[in-house]
Amino acid sequence: MNNNLHPRLRTADKTQPLYRLNHFPETFPYALGRELIYLLATRGESARLEGADWEEIFARCIGAQWAPSNVGLDDITHQGMARGAKTVKNKKPFAAKSVRLVSGRNSTIYSFGDDDIRTQNPEELGEKILSIWNQHVADVRKKFPTLRTVVLLKGDGLAEVSVFETETIFYQKENYIWQWNDNDNLEGLLNENNRHVFTWQPHGSQFTIIEEVPTERLKLRIRKPEALNQEQVLNTLKVDDSWIEIVR
Repeated sequence: MNNNLHPRLRTADKTQPLYRLNHFPETFPYALGRELIYLLATRGESARLEGADWEEIFARCIGAQWAPSNVGLDDITHQGMARGAKTVKNKKPFAAKSVRLVSGRNSTIYSFGDDDIRTQNPEELGEKILSIWNQHVADVRKKFPTLRTVVLLKGDGLAEVSVFETETIFYQKENYIWQWNDNDNLEGLLNENNRHVFTWQPHGSQFTIIEEVPTERLKLRIRKPEALNQEQVLNTLKVDDSWIEIVR
């Protein structure tokens, strides 16, 4: 029998994703571009685009719902599909090969009652860390069959950005080896080639996943608008003192 055969199977899930991975709707680049131009026009050189703002903007651009969640995997939802959203600064968003995504706080102290972390076998500790991640993914997938992470790579000043998605997956413990690094953080390496995939910091329990950036990414270059000053905005709105009530 050919062990490479992959039969098509019937499934009970009839929900189809809004679009294929990294094939964003045709209107999405222009909607995102307008959001960035507005942000730059109203905030000028101090413009920042971080976590919750990016979640809300992405949801608006694809017509999805935005509601921050506790685990950060399903902040954006649409027709049986959920996403978490991340932003990463990168001087070359069009050419970046990999990014580090802070992906939660996987505390083995809270989840397993661990005390002295450093005395534990790193392989067993790594297995616990992955099991916390996998449980979060499993809990979200009960409600949303399709689960992705959408990442915004931000160039200097937001003039250049890239957007890509990854499937939010389970990680099999047998595929990784774990070791302590020189900074006393735990690293997970892919056992077939020793590629660094995870970092876990004992202090704070921050779990980081190192994702390879696909070549099939959306790349946008924005013409920076002239920043609006406060008086321009207030005059456009025709604001006067009658807009302000002193409550005593």
